[in-house]
Amino acid sequence: MSEHELSLRKAYPAVLRAAIGLGIYAGVFGATFGAVSVSSGLSLGQTMILSLVMFSGASQFAFVGVAAAGSVWAAIPAALLLGVRNAFYGVPISEILSPRGWRRLVTAHFVIDETTAMAIAQVEPRAKRYAFWSTGLILCACWQTGSLTGALVGTAIDPARFGLDAAAPAVFLALLWPALKTRSGKIVATLGGLVAFLLIPVAPAGVPVIAAAGVAIAAGLVTKPKPKEASA
Repeated sequence: MSEHELSLRKAYPAVLRAAIGLGIYAGVFGATFGAVSVSSGLSLGQTMILSLVMFSGASQFAFVGVAAAGSVWAAIPAALLLGVRNAFYGVPISEILSPRGWRRLVTAHFVIDETTAMAIAQVEPRAKRYAFWSTGLILCACWQTGSLTGALVGTAIDPARFGLDAAAPAVFLALLWPALKTRSGKIVATLGGLVAFLLIPVAPAGVPVIAAAGVAIAAGLVTKPKPKEASA
């Protein structure tokens, strides 16, 4: 067995374990969404359709939160605003997977924070693809199951009591932590965090996140990768 194949065999179990761990978190967090959704006035069917079609935790919480306070039509822009950041993730994912035709629509549905972070954290191209799809499928299944459970339970789950409102950013930070070991990663993270911090008091919800993501995109566009040396 070649060294390349051996490294892949070692990477797959680690990726799967991480994906399962994220799936457990997604199931619990999804249960929170289901409970919040039905308590905000959405029916069981509406809650499940929203989870299946949107499949983006932050956007779904924004939707039901605004919908509960006013019009459903007012909730749509808020959800879309938070979902814009997923479009930025499409840049590295399209390079990793290179989807064509109808596969682009399927792939786009799974482009979320966790799948992107898991994919770009891998070294080998095959490991990147495996990380994206295994994480996406596991998270989707667990999210739907959790949403259904939470919607059936109703208001019995209190997100603040269990600290689930802080779980998502904590998990995402853990996934991105290896990238902060590099000098460029630290600079981009610092600039993005500073932009978000300055915008939080004055900008609508979702705008600071999008602006911080824009910093990372701009850094990637202006930074040219070093050409690989040809092997002798």
